[in-house]
Amino acid sequence: MNQIVKLAISGALASAVLAGCAVPPETPGGSGQTGQGDQATQRAASAWSAEIRRTQDGIPHIRAADWGSLGFGFGYAQAQDNLCTLADGFITYRGERSAYFGPDARPPSAATFGQPRNIDADFFFRLVGDPAAIERYRAAQPAEVRSLIDGFASGYNRYLDDLNAGKAPNAHAACRGQPWVGKIGADDIYLRLIAANLAGGSARFVTPIATAHPPKPGAAAPRGGDSPAAPEASQTALDALRYPIGEHPGIGSNALAFGAPITRDKRSILFGNPHWFWRGPDRFYQAQLTIPGQLNVAGVSFLGMPLIVLGFNENIAWTHTVSSARRFGIFQLTLDPADPTRYLVDGQGEAMTPVALTVRSRRADGSYESVSRTLYRTRFGPVVDLSAMAQGLGWSAQRAYALADVNVDNTRAFQNIFAWNQAHSLVDFMAIQKRYAATPWANTFAIGRGDERVWFADIGPIPNVPDALAESCTTPPGRAFAGRVPGVPFLDGSKSACAWRVDPASAQPGALPVEQLPNIVRGDYVGNFNDSYWLTNANAPLSGYPRITGATRVEQSLRTRYGHLLAARLQRERGGVTREALESTVLETHSMSERLFRQPLLDAVCTVNEAVGPLHEPCEVLRRWNGTADIDARGANLWDEFWLRVTRIAPERLYESGFDPSKPLSTPGGFNVGNPSVLQDLRQALGGAALALTLNGFALDSRRGDILYTERRGARVPLYGGCDEAGYFTIVCARRPLDAKGYPMDASGQGDSYVQVVTFGANGVEADTMLSHSESDDPASPHSGDATRAFAAKRWSRFPFTEQAIDADPVVTRVVVSGAREGGSTAPAR
Repeated sequence: MNQIVKLAISGALASAVLAGCAVPPETPGGSGQTGQGDQATQRAASAWSAEIRRTQDGIPHIRAADWGSLGFGFGYAQAQDNLCTLADGFITYRGERSAYFGPDARPPSAATFGQPRNIDADFFFRLVGDPAAIERYRAAQPAEVRSLIDGFASGYNRYLDDLNAGKAPNAHAACRGQPWVGKIGADDIYLRLIAANLAGGSARFVTPIATAHPPKPGAAAPRGGDSPAAPEASQTALDALRYPIGEHPGIGSNALAFGAPITRDKRSILFGNPHWFWRGPDRFYQAQLTIPGQLNVAGVSFLGMPLIVLGFNENIAWTHTVSSARRFGIFQLTLDPADPTRYLVDGQGEAMTPVALTVRSRRADGSYESVSRTLYRTRFGPVVDLSAMAQGLGWSAQRAYALADVNVDNTRAFQNIFAWNQAHSLVDFMAIQKRYAATPWANTFAIGRGDERVWFADIGPIPNVPDALAESCTTPPGRAFAGRVPGVPFLDGSKSACAWRVDPASAQPGALPVEQLPNIVRGDYVGNFNDSYWLTNANAPLSGYPRITGATRVEQSLRTRYGHLLAARLQRERGGVTREALESTVLETHSMSERLFRQPLLDAVCTVNEAVGPLHEPCEVLRRWNGTADIDARGANLWDEFWLRVTRIAPERLYESGFDPSKPLSTPGGFNVGNPSVLQDLRQALGGAALALTLNGFALDSRRGDILYTERRGARVPLYGGCDEAGYFTIVCARRPLDAKGYPMDASGQGDSYVQVVTFGANGVEADTMLSHSESDDPASPHSGDATRAFAAKRWSRFPFTEQAIDADPVVTRVVVSGAREGGSTAPAR
C-alpha cells in the first residue's frame, strides 16, 4: 500500500520560520520581469504548497499549482537528499569558506572550479558574484524563473527547519547543527547560477585570478620573456606548460542521436550520458517538475538549480556534451612604465579598476582575522596571473594579462533552459536555442516527438574572434602559448582593433553570430564524445567555422574513435537501430586502446623469449583477458596501468603510423616496434604496471571490481568501466593514482553520471534512465546507494513520467510540503 504523509505548517509557524528574509528592492525591467506588482500577486495566496512523490530509487516527482510552489518543493527535495553538499556549495559561492574551514583547507570534492585553497576561492567568488552581478542576473530572468528561485530558497529553508525540529533524527550527521549550515536566500541561488555559467571560463582560473597583484616597485622582470625584448625566452617559459590550462581530464560526455529513417521502429532515438562529478556541488540531481497545463519536464539539474538542464518532456528530449570551443580568451596588456595598474590602448593610458575585497578567515586557534586583497579589472576582464603555468605570464612592470570570459554577460542561459523545459516540438527547441544563443559551454543534441530528424548544435556564447583577427593580433607569447593550448585567443590588448568583434546580429556584444556557429539537422545520426564538431557525423565532416569554435583535421581521442565505431555498428543492425541494442552497446566496457594495441603488444613483447622471463605472468594475464572492464574481468587493471605508462612516450616515437586527417578514425595506429628503444619502453611499461599492482597488494589478474568500486552504506559496490585516456566509452574513473585502496570513486571520481535513452512512442515519451551516484549523498538515506547498485548491475529503469505510471510505482510515497509565501528573500550579509 502506498504510504501517504502530509506535512502542513501553520501560518504563525511559517512566519517564524521565514522571519528575517528581506524583500529586495524592485528591479526595473521590461516585459516579463518581476516588480512589486508581481510580488503582490504572489503574496495573494497564503502559502507555497507542493506535493513530492518519490518513486523507485527515490526520484522526486514534484507537482505544484504555480512556479513559486514548484521551486519550493524542488528546494525541499534537494535539501532532503543533499543538505550537506548544498550548504557547503552555498558557503563557497558566497565566499565564506575561510571563515568556517580556514584559509588553507580546500573544498572536500572536485567541482567545475577545481579544489582551490579556501582563501583563493573566497576572493574569486566575491569578485565574480558581487551585488551588481546578482542584480544583472535577477533583472534578466522572467517572472516565472524569479518565482522558482524565491520558492527554491524557501523550500530549502523549510527543510532545514524540519531537520532542526527533529523530524529526521538520523539524517545529515556530517553537517547537522554546524554553524555553516544555515538559511539561504534568492541571492544564493543567483550566485549558484553565476558559478555554473562561468564553468567554461573564469571558474577554471580561480587561483590565477584571486592571486593576481601588481609587482612591487623596483621588482625585476621575471625570467622567461616578460620583457618585449626577449621573445625567444617567451618560448622557453611556455615550455614549462605541461597541461592544457583549465581543463578537467575526463569531464565531458557521450551523446548519440539516431534519426527515424535508420531506426527499426522509425522513431528517433536519443542517448545522453554526461561524464560528470559523483560528489560535490556540481553533481546531478534527477527529478520531474510538473505544473498541470504549463510544465511537465524530467531529467537532471545541478544541485542548487531550480531547472532541468538535461532531459525530456512530452515533446522533446535533449542532452549535452562539454564543447571543445573556447569560451574565454587572454589579452596581453602593455603597461604604463610609471604605473603597473595602468595599461595602454592605442597609446592612451587607461586605469585598471581596483576592487578592494575583505574576507573573514578563521585562524588555527579558532579566532578570526580579516584578510584583504585588491584585485583588478580591465575593460577585457580581471587581471590573471598565469606565472604558475609559465613564468613569463606573470604580472610585471612591463606586462600583465587579462582574462576575458564571454559568459560574464550571458544572463540568458537560464531563460534558454526555462524555455526548453516547455518546448513543444523539435522545431520549437531549435528556434529557442538560436534565439537565445545562450548555452554556456556545451554542445546540444535533441529529438522531437513525431519528428524524423536529429539535431546537433554548439550554439552559445563563443568569442567573436575570426581567424583573420587571431592571425593579425596574436602576440609572440600568444603564438608560443597556442602550441600548448590551441584555440584560446591570446590577443594584443594594446590595440583596440584587436578586441573581440561586435556584430549586431549576435545575441550579445563580442560573441559570434548564430550563423557562424556549428549546427546540423540530419536523418541518420549525430554524435559527440568531446572532440570538436568536425566529426559530428563521421560520414559527413563539418568545416568552415572559425577556429575558435573547434579544431578540424586533427587527431581525435580514443573515445571519439570508439564512439563512431559503435554508431556504425548499431547502424549495421538488420532492420535498423533499436533501443535494446543501443542500451546494451553504450554500457559495453571495451576500450579503444585495447582494441587497437593489445595484440600488437602481445606480438612484440610477449614472445617466446618471455616464456620464463619477468614478463611471463603479465603477458599470460593479458592473453587470457576477455578485453572488457566488466566487474569480473581479469586483465583490465593491468592494462590500464600499462596504458598509463605507455602514453608517457612521445607519440611521434610510439606509433608506427601517425595521424592522417583523411583517416581520422583509424590513425594513429600500431606500435613502432621496429625502433629498439620503443620496444624497450613497452617492456618497461608492462613491467612497471605489474610492479604497481603487486606493490599495492593486487594480483595481476585481479578483477576489475576488486579495484574499482564505491562505498555505499558501509558496503562496497564493485563497478565497471575505466578512464577516458584509455579510450573507454563507459567512463568510471577514480581520478587518483593507484594505491592500496585501488580506484575508489568516493573522493574525486568522475564518469557516467546520469544516463538516458529516450524515444517517443504511441503513448508519449519513453525514457530509460540511470543515475550512477544515486540521489542522496547522505549515508543515512536509503537513496544513497540504491540507484548506484542498479547502475552496477547495468539495470535500466523506465522513468514513470505520466500520472498513471507514477501512481502505479510499487514503492511510491507522497509528501505535501507548504510554507509561507515570501518572495525575493536575499542571502545573508557577507
